[in-house]
Amino acid sequence: MGENLKRKQTEVTTTAEYTSESSNTLARARQPLPYRFIKRTFDIVFSSAVIVVGFVPALILSIFIAKDTKASPIYSQIRMGKYKKPFKIYKFRSMVCDSDNVEKYLNEEQLIEWMRERKVEDDPRITKLGSFIRKTSIDEIPQFINVLVGQMSVVGPRPITEDELIHFKHDADKLLSMRPGITGWWQTQSRNDSSFDTGERQTLELYYIDNVSVRLDMRIAVNTFSSMFGTGKKGR
Repeated sequence: MGENLKRKQTEVTTTAEYTSESSNTLARARQPLPYRFIKRTFDIVFSSAVIVVGFVPALILSIFIAKDTKASPIYSQIRMGKYKKPFKIYKFRSMVCDSDNVEKYLNEEQLIEWMRERKVEDDPRITKLGSFIRKTSIDEIPQFINVLVGQMSVVGPRPITEDELIHFKHDADKLLSMRPGITGWWQTQSRNDSSFDTGERQTLELYYIDNVSVRLDMRIAVNTFSSMFGTGKKGR
């Protein structure tokens, strides 16, 4: 019986590994080599330019953020990267210094929303300066460091936590077949209007992966600027 149990466990492990490898192989097939080359080249060039040009303004902004929040101007959180490799994602701090103490600031209804979506409508932890840098997405500028070192792309699926993978069920491997992006199809299509509960967010993220192309990436980039600064600006 012990040998049969061990054999079954081996078969399950082998099947899981095969399924994951097959999923990754299919994902790479949807991402032709020329596309991956162009995408990575753009990521390196664009992120380098942003870091160089934005260094001094970012330094000045960091001083104001530190005074506003009484904490480090940049903070990091763990997100799931390509092929489920965890990494630290960087952002400008937009919340009070003890924002991790959610029970201190959120009511019962907000706590339920935060546990489900990891974001809250009208979050009381966000500072006045934080509200501005969030609406303009300036808080995400430090993520260009993640892009430069190859942990993220400028365009891609939204970075998610390990706990959020459950919402994608058997499509989790597909979601993690690409580097997560600073901006993506989900953000430009709905911003705050879709959620995991409705399944719309998963549909939008997976649509991008199934239809990746330089043209789609360019469309997302244009729509991102419209969301940030144009008439379509929605905030978060």
